Amino acid sequence: MSLSRFIAFNACVLTLAAHAYTAPRPNIIHIIVDDMGYSDLGCTGSEIRTPHLDRLANEGILFTHFYNAGKCEVTRASLMSGRWWMDTGIGVKKGPTIGQELQAADYRTYAVGKWHLDGNPVDRGFDRFFGHLSGASDYFVGNKTWRLDHSPFTAFSEEFYATDANTDYTIEFIEEGRQEEPEKPFYVYLAYNAPHNPLQVPEEDFEKYRGRYLAGWDSIRESRFKKQKQLGIVPPHAALPERPLNLPNWEDLSDEQKDLEDQRMAIYASMVERIDHNVGRLVNYLSESGQLENTLLLFHSDNGANPFSRTDAAMLNMGKSPGDRDSNWEPGNGWAYACVTPFRMYKRHQHEGGIRSPLIAWWPKMNEGKRIINDTPLHIVDILPTLTELAGSQKESDSRPGKSMAPLFSKSPYQPHKYIYFQLMDHRALRFGEWKLSAHDSGPWELYNLAEDPTESKNLFSSNRALAKSLAKEWNAWWGQYNNEPYSPRRTPEELRVGDDKNGVPYLPFPRKSVSSQN
Repeated sequence: MSLSRFIAFNACVLTLAAHAYTAPRPNIIHIIVDDMGYSDLGCTGSEIRTPHLDRLANEGILFTHFYNAGKCEVTRASLMSGRWWMDTGIGVKKGPTIGQELQAADYRTYAVGKWHLDGNPVDRGFDRFFGHLSGASDYFVGNKTWRLDHSPFTAFSEEFYATDANTDYTIEFIEEGRQEEPEKPFYVYLAYNAPHNPLQVPEEDFEKYRGRYLAGWDSIRESRFKKQKQLGIVPPHAALPERPLNLPNWEDLSDEQKDLEDQRMAIYASMVERIDHNVGRLVNYLSESGQLENTLLLFHSDNGANPFSRTDAAMLNMGKSPGDRDSNWEPGNGWAYACVTPFRMYKRHQHEGGIRSPLIAWWPKMNEGKRIINDTPLHIVDILPTLTELAGSQKESDSRPGKSMAPLFSKSPYQPHKYIYFQLMDHRALRFGEWKLSAHDSGPWELYNLAEDPTESKNLFSSNRALAKSLAKEWNAWWGQYNNEPYSPRRTPEELRVGDDKNGVPYLPFPRKSVSSQN
């Protein structure tokens, strides 16, 4: 949608006579963002300006122990199917999608943004689709997988920016449906690609953050951690884990390198703020059109922050700065380290930094607009049964592993998961109450008590061998349900790059001055 078309469309919408939407079942807007760290919102500790999402968190429920699967495609497979990803398969090869479930429950269904699953959403339970089928896209000029329903989308004007366009089409789809079938509730799966690389945002956005990050990643992590304790996001006794061995000291960087890193994080922050701005636009439209009071909004990320910087050398050789059109910069492990505060590790890993994301749930019928922090352990597989229960279509015989979160919306009795399982590449984990069994890159099992040690700093395996072995046996039994052979790592420790035993990713940001990589 062009800028002029959107302005005309929005003016039309806002002049409509506002009338309350009175369907007994809620409208649902399910927002998932990409590669956003645990602490990247103001309500979870960040210095980034996110007033609209902070408002939703402060008036709704902030679930602080909500888990994803650690990476884009596996999280989406579990989310869309309500199954463990290795059961449904990458792309959702087994079982219906959320779209199909809610379409059958007489909802209008829309998918917008990043798909990254098999097929096209309009063939998998969604009435309309706008976005890209791929796992990532340039924010200014798109790529060949962009679609409007089935048709290729090529209208990438000078004003086009993917995050804004996704909101434009979300509003357009909802409004068209409201005019055609006002009696039907709607479900929107709004998958913003931001802040996934490429790090790109209009220049006027990121200039306001320039200079903010010259303090360096350690300073940002420490200030976010302090704020998290003030907000009650982490308990007073929590301690930050040891610093990663492969992370350069900020003061060892040259002035030129510090400036580039500041620009990199300024763009990332601006991408997060742009998401927040668009959430505000969407909430404003719903309010003006009389639909907000019967709408449930959910917001979370698909995994932890991206620690890679694989494209740095190529971008520098091409003369491309972060934010440029046709560029592809990634955050790097320094800023990922700050973004996942207070946790360890990042995207892909099954330690908390890779798999824990705050979940915001906002619905006027949920509470009296008072801030609630809920630390119940939840998983991405719980989304589908929650939505089908609210839609009135949940099946009593459903054998999928998810548990509806709906009782938590009304403070009703809720029996949490006994076990929550994780696996991706050579990373594994099992959550059992306050206990967490974790393993990184073919390494041995580690055991943590998250009530006493929420940042996985003290490995208790040696002092709790019986419990650890029992949990390992449980994890192996789960693995065996979906695999024909016992679990064995793809790589041996000897094949891994060394110097990475404290915190994960063996990648540095672009080449440093006098810095030993320890790799």
